[in-house]
Amino acid sequence: MKWHVLRPLWLAIGLVVVILIARQFMVPEDFGVHGDSFTYNFYRLSNVQEWKDFPVKHQGRESCVECHEENVTTLNASPHAPIECENCHGPSVGHPDDVELLPIERAREHCLRCHASLDYPNHARSELPNVRDRTHKRRRECVTCHYPHDPREKPE
Repeated sequence: MKWHVLRPLWLAIGLVVVILIARQFMVPEDFGVHGDSFTYNFYRLSNVQEWKDFPVKHQGRESCVECHEENVTTLNASPHAPIECENCHGPSVGHPDDVELLPIERAREHCLRCHASLDYPNHARSELPNVRDRTHKRRRECVTCHYPHDPREKPE
């Protein structure tokens, strides 16, 4: 074979060898298949306890009922029932002790994450009402016309 073919071949083989040697030093010993969990079943076994010890930031709707029973009841009876409170209010870790108020996401783009009208060919329509962003009250936030806990009601 000619040298112009052999040089890139040797370079590729050398690169593969370097990667395999580096992998021996970089990949932890406990990384591999440890049962039917996690994506593709590959994970670091010692990392499981680290994630269990990680503080929970999202508390779920149950933690809101204690002080906000009326809002939770309204939300549970509305089309937004499957959406957790923290999707719009942010993580409730430390609320109300350390964090007095939770920020409320009022941006139009936040609502359009679920309600955007996607004009893709053969796109299956979702159960959520779709909004054409270009034509539907373009310069307004959604919460000026729709009450977020029950979008069928008008805001006060």
